[in-house]
Amino acid sequence: MPDHPRAAAARQSPTAGRPAASTAAAGVLVILGASGDLTKRLLMPALYNLACDGLLPDDFAVVGMARGEMTTETFRTQQREEIARFQTRRSFDEERWRWLESRLHFSAGDFDDAAAFGRLRALVEEVGRGTAAADNTLLYLAISPAFFTVVNQQLARAGFTRLPGRKRIIVEKPFGKDLESARRLNESLLSLWAEDEIYRIDHYLGKETVQNLLAFRLANGMFAPLWNAGHIDHIQITATETVGVETRGEYYDKTGVVRDMLQNHLLQMLAYVCMEPPESLDPDVVRNAKARLLESVRLFGPEDVRRDCVRGQYGRGVRVDGSPAVGYREEPNVDPGSNTPTFAALRLHLDNPRWAGMPVYLRSGKSLWKRGTEIVVQFKGEDGEGANLLVFHIQPFQGVEIRMQAKRPGPAFELQRAGMRFDYAETFEASRGTGYEVLLYSALNGDPTLFSRTDFVESSWRIMQPVLDAWAATPADDFPNYTAGSWGPRAATALLDRDGRHWHECLSREVLTRSGFFANAPAVLLNTLMLAFRPLAVDSGATVVERGERSLDLFIVCRGELEAIGAEGERLGVVSAGECFGEMALLLNQPRSATVRAVVPCDLLVLEGDDFRRIIADFPEAEAKLRQIANGRSEASRPGKGS
Repeated sequence: MPDHPRAAAARQSPTAGRPAASTAAAGVLVILGASGDLTKRLLMPALYNLACDGLLPDDFAVVGMARGEMTTETFRTQQREEIARFQTRRSFDEERWRWLESRLHFSAGDFDDAAAFGRLRALVEEVGRGTAAADNTLLYLAISPAFFTVVNQQLARAGFTRLPGRKRIIVEKPFGKDLESARRLNESLLSLWAEDEIYRIDHYLGKETVQNLLAFRLANGMFAPLWNAGHIDHIQITATETVGVETRGEYYDKTGVVRDMLQNHLLQMLAYVCMEPPESLDPDVVRNAKARLLESVRLFGPEDVRRDCVRGQYGRGVRVDGSPAVGYREEPNVDPGSNTPTFAALRLHLDNPRWAGMPVYLRSGKSLWKRGTEIVVQFKGEDGEGANLLVFHIQPFQGVEIRMQAKRPGPAFELQRAGMRFDYAETFEASRGTGYEVLLYSALNGDPTLFSRTDFVESSWRIMQPVLDAWAATPADDFPNYTAGSWGPRAATALLDRDGRHWHECLSREVLTRSGFFANAPAVLLNTLMLAFRPLAVDSGATVVERGERSLDLFIVCRGELEAIGAEGERLGVVSAGECFGEMALLLNQPRSATVRAVVPCDLLVLEGDDFRRIIADFPEAEAKLRQIANGRSEASRPGKGS
């Protein structure tokens, strides 16, 4: 299906028609809830980064408001202490911080105190008086959603809705807790503010790779003819975390993974990947395209939820560093009998001409084996394992990768998986940001492109509401159903198995080097191996290899424990997380010396022997070292030499 015609500027470059980054518009940023974590961890470091990059104007001020007895001086002192902890640059620029600190102001007051908002307005007018900042006011609600309505009413009574010049209110997620509450909140906001004055923020849209999705699609015409269900088999969007809820139990137990991640972050990424190419980069045109895409998502019925949606909750397990991890129900401020899901995997369908018949899989969870956010586009091909992939790495490593088949050097025509990767850190000399820099910069300039409109918010809730309703009506009877530190519930694997597909676990060098076998392997070898390993999940009691077999594969244990069984049924030893098995048989070309069986549910990475031999042949020094390790283990396993 051909792409929609685009404007000449969009064809030339995703930023054509826009000037290069220059100083933002003058303005006053008012932060409601300025003493909280959001301000010190994200907003202030983002403002500091903008100041260091010369993107804040001289006519700029920050006015904070929060409960307590803080003054402007104590607010500045507090932020100075915190910026040292949370700034993201390689070094600290004392001069630029002093410049920003001199523009910080504070007004104390409770949110239910009308007089406090009167004092706030007076301070805002005072700091902007006589400067261009007076005509551009941003009101950032860095507060709990429970206070959104009352704070908006107080702002209106104090006259903020009638300020001269431009004014905008920035609202953090979660935007409502369900479709009905989101509609009520929208009605409340729209009764006081115009739609173009409401900036609903999603910090994922501040990440460079998410923004690069738009640039990738508009500026690279070679993919345009392929961007449809005729050429793409399916799309996976994954966001996983290694941490549990920790100190956020009170919030998370009322929220869960669907509200926390899928309804906002993952659907935002879905919109950028699958929307029709906008005719221009005009904010309304882009937001119209995103809204139309969400409207095409097929809504779930009760049977669809049972068939196409998987939920999970983590139990006790082991963290990446090997330390014990508590289960979700044991976390602080979590109901001991909670049915709140900490993991979800969904299969979506888009009912439009471009994507008809092609599934999109969404997955997110806490306390899993790896932190990472990736979008994997799998193109159609005869061999699922050898299919071409386009991978957008969103975090923690930002980049774009193409995985394909290539001929190995030599006279024989042998293929091997290969990859080409564009890495932000290696391509651009830029300091790591918080993700809020571009959002604050856009808000100051009155550019709403990266902010959600009413129709997008309500469409996203409309998609997820049937899932929330079905799960609320039928509490899970198998929670916890995955171990902390694992890949998640087995049902998520089965969801794709039924379609003849599998989740693409995007490995990193850090994951491979958790195994001592590869700890000192060269980076080039690790980069090649990352493309060859495939995931394997096995249940307790499952046999992974049989004694005497000559299927020479290599296994890395990500999570779980397996036992090695000898010829007489005796237990020879245990293989735990981070360890390998199969390397001796592979490197020494021997039959399996033991049966290996899972003691508990296990997550493994498997490297086929033929792939390993082809890859390692290119690294003779590394091969020699690995053979030394294998020989040492073989010697140690002989009678009288230990297990």
